[in-house]
Amino acid sequence: MEQTEEEAGRRRRRGRTVTLTGAALVLGLVAGTCTGYLVQAGRTPTPLPPLSQPVLAQARGEEPAPLPASQDRRVRTDGDLRELLLKKPRGATHTEWLKDGVRWLDLTALAETWTEPGEAFGDLVLHEFRRSVMTAWEDDGYTVEIRLTQFRQEEYTAATDAADDAQRWAGERPNDNWAIPGTGDGRVYVMTEPETEPGYEPRYAAEAHAWRGDIAMDVWVTGPEPVSKKKIMDVAERQMERL
Repeated sequence: MEQTEEEAGRRRRRGRTVTLTGAALVLGLVAGTCTGYLVQAGRTPTPLPPLSQPVLAQARGEEPAPLPASQDRRVRTDGDLRELLLKKPRGATHTEWLKDGVRWLDLTALAETWTEPGEAFGDLVLHEFRRSVMTAWEDDGYTVEIRLTQFRQEEYTAATDAADDAQRWAGERPNDNWAIPGTGDGRVYVMTEPETEPGYEPRYAAEAHAWRGDIAMDVWVTGPEPVSKKKIMDVAERQMERL
């Protein structure tokens, strides 16, 4: 069907009108946007709300009194570590290799108590070793040795880890073991088989390993006869009480 020239003209004009109308709308939006920016630029800036919180009134009342030294564990453990060692019982004598009764152990000396000193030295440095002290005595044919090792514990809970490692090693030998009351996860181990070496009499052993705060405690009791649970437990409990 042919369209007349008049209809075609109307269609063309109609399209052009839409184009012109669209252009007018665009120009209107641009003009409105520019006007908005000018108006906004002429206004006084609105201040931002303060970032800080309002000042809170300080609670009134007396501060709690500081703990006495007898109750403040940190005061005790930051003092002379030797004073926290259990004293030898009456009638016992210090061993020949520790006549003074107490000995400080530096990093090297402590590492040498392990079967792999080089590896132990690195572990002690990594776990922020601070200081270690030991005592030992002989009583009725049995030798008692106690060691306290303190860590800085800025990055690791090293005292806990040290006690856990000692317990794991003790548990690898045939033993009977019990929890140390009041220590959480401290334990004593009574070895059911003696240690034997050529040229030496068999020796029976018992161990105790626990921790409190930043101090790991190790106790060893050895003798010619099996060590009783009561004996090792008594030493371990009394030493933990001093911590």
